[in-house]
Amino acid sequence: MSDWPTRTAAEIAAAVAAGEVSAAEVVEQTLSGIAILNPRIGAFTDVVGGRARATAAEIDRRRADGAPLGPLAGVPFAVKNLFDIEGLPTRAGSRINRDRAPAERDATAVRRLEAAGAVLVGGLNMGEFAYDFTGENATDGPSRNPHDLERMTGGSSGGSGAAVAGGLTPLALATDTNGSVRVPAALCGVFGLKPTYGRLSRRGVFPFVYHLDHVGPIARSARDLALAYDALQGPADGDAAVVSRPPEPTFPGIEDGIGGLRIATLGGHFATGGEPEAFEAVRIVARALGAERSIEFPEAARARAAAFVITAAEGSALHLERLRSRPQDFDPAVRTRLIAGAAVPAAFLAQAHRFRRWFADAVAKVFEDVDVVLAPATPCRAPRLGQTTFELNGETVLVRPNLGFYTQPISFIGLPAACVPVWLDDGLPLGVQIIAAPWREDHVLRVARALERAGVVAARTARLA
Repeated sequence: MSDWPTRTAAEIAAAVAAGEVSAAEVVEQTLSGIAILNPRIGAFTDVVGGRARATAAEIDRRRADGAPLGPLAGVPFAVKNLFDIEGLPTRAGSRINRDRAPAERDATAVRRLEAAGAVLVGGLNMGEFAYDFTGENATDGPSRNPHDLERMTGGSSGGSGAAVAGGLTPLALATDTNGSVRVPAALCGVFGLKPTYGRLSRRGVFPFVYHLDHVGPIARSARDLALAYDALQGPADGDAAVVSRPPEPTFPGIEDGIGGLRIATLGGHFATGGEPEAFEAVRIVARALGAERSIEFPEAARARAAAFVITAAEGSALHLERLRSRPQDFDPAVRTRLIAGAAVPAAFLAQAHRFRRWFADAVAKVFEDVDVVLAPATPCRAPRLGQTTFELNGETVLVRPNLGFYTQPISFIGLPAACVPVWLDDGLPLGVQIIAAPWREDHVLRVARALERAGVVAARTARLA
């Protein structure tokens, strides 16, 4: 099988534009790879082969006619099945949503990537209703980590991480409420970007927690993240959470390096609770960037606790009618968490939101003295499928909530953050978060690209064929 599906999005788009390969060839190789590898990985739940072939044929026709092509021309991509795909029910990882009517139009994010020339090839596995950090789905089965098929991808965007790391697609769309872009990117050894809250439209994306939900890409390189992110920007398009800001392209400046950026590591909460390897990955990245300072986000542990309260309360409110009418059709673990969330007192939720405003202001003051901060993405490498606990600092803790130990405080106030993959050995990867002040995705992506160019971070495609 040819290796086009394992190339970066930037390489594929350049080759299609130059006529080195047709979009149709790339799509056929991609669909073939999915048919061969997906039964082992469990990344895809839906494949839209006919649509993909038609889109690719149109791209090739445009090139033959000399018409301009988009920056992602011919690049295959897939989306977490939380995104509307015209003609398919939006599963949201659940048994219940399979009974929904097919979507009448694509999610805004899907339409924007296709407008840039990318080719949708299907929908991806995920944790039920996005309430998951493991990538294990009770209905569709687990997505499996391509670097060790007995280990987790992380969630809830597990299929997105698996598809990119497994060489099925160079690009995937995911969502991140408490870490669901960054955790799979970290455990699968690829790149992920959670933009600023309110930057990208969530129109046509099944909701989880209104105040915390983000859309973001998972990709095989920092350059690919920038290309996808730029294509995804645009007006609100019916999403009330999107802030009215003009698009701010990042790709033209991604090669500018880190000159002038003030970079520090995060201490306090972000320097506890993890295995030594997680902190070693941060040290490697910090040394490469010349980051010698350590700073703290005040009350970060409390921010994580407040994120749990908002997630539980808002997430359960969305599902009350389903819990009453079809309780037997939920994953039991998800059902238990949703029922518990329904019992959160209104006073607790109000206090969590008040604290959220305080925490955002406190962190804004930190960013007056620094531009970028570094932190682990997860406290450990990928746990085994079915594993429910692990040991941290001599204490037995639960896997599911603690995979988001370092990501939740960042999502809580909507900071832009990239996850970059670090390989300490030939085993499993670790992720490091690159975090900036709101609206400074350019800082995040410049640092990620500088690390990639220096060979400090890199995505690895698992060789499963």
